[in-house]
This record gives sequence, C-alpha cells and structure tokens, in this order.
Amino acid sequence: MEMIIDFPGDLRVDAHFGHFTVHTDQPPAASAPTPFAVFLASIGTCAGIYVLGFCRQRGIPTDGMRIVQRMHSNPFTGMVSKIDLDIQVPAGFPDKYRDSLIRAAELCAVKKHFENPPSFEITTTKVEMA
Repeated sequence: MEMIIDFPGDLRVDAHFGHFTVHTDQPPAASAPTPFAVFLASIGTCAGIYVLGFCRQRGIPTDGMRIVQRMHSNPFTGMVSKIDLDIQVPAGFPDKYRDSLIRAAELCAVKKHFENPPSFEITTTKVEMA
C-alpha cells in the first residue's frame, strides 16, 4: 500500500490513498483533526469494526452501543502509556456474548500493530518539478 502525503497550505498535511483523503491540521486554526488525533481514533474505530462485525454475524442490534476510548499519559514524558476501550452495551445485550465481544475487539489490526510495531526507514528523494 502506498500513501501520498502532501502539504496543501498553512499547517495542513493530507494523506491520499486509493480514493480517500485524510485531512489533518494543527492548532490554533485547525480545520481538521491533528495527525495524532487521527492516529488515536484509528484504535477505537478499528475495534469498532470488529465489534460491529461480531454483532452483525449474530443479529445483535448495535443501537445504543458505543466504545469509549480513554488515553492515559505518562506525566513525565507526555506519551500515551495506556489506552482503555470501554464497550458500552445496552441493557438488553446478551450477557453470554460480553467476553466474546471483548475478544472480537482485541482482534483489531491497529492494536496488533502496537503489540508488534513495524520498523521505520525514513529517506529523502529529489524529484523534478514540472
């Protein structure tokens, strides 16, 4: 997979892949979320895809269901040290599926990449501008 990252102006930085564009920006005049906020949102939304799939396979409605994601930071480094995902289910959600729902959320590919992070290689290439 290849993404093209460009700089459309001010403090905006966009990622283009396939038919999609993810817009990011920086405060104070942010018109889109910061790259880090998009990164963090990918954790909860990825878990959400697995939760949604689990429920759909079993015919369980997702009305009233949501995931609350909480980040805890190390006060010395400012780095995120823990992420909690609380899958909130409505009162009528079948108790027999609660543990399985958690296991489904744990299949999230973003979470798995945290557990086994990729290596990074950063280079520069000169390109001729037309």
